[in-house]
Amino acid sequence: MAAETELGRLIDRRITLVYRLDLISKGAQITYDDGTPVDMASEKARLEDEVARLDRKIFSLQPPAGQA
Repeated sequence: MAAETELGRLIDRRITLVYRLDLISKGAQITYDDGTPVDMASEKARLEDEVARLDRKIFSLQPPAGQA
């Protein structure tokens, strides 16, 4: 049961990150609280790395095929 909860949480997190990547690809610009612009190229790379990490984690938590 705990693995299913973690799996759902990770999938939800991945969906959020993919949504943010989509916004970046459409030209979104964000700033820090003090108004300094965020380097969007670095933010995109960071989010892509995190999505890849989540993909690996999600894959490792999924039951083998046919045992769902």
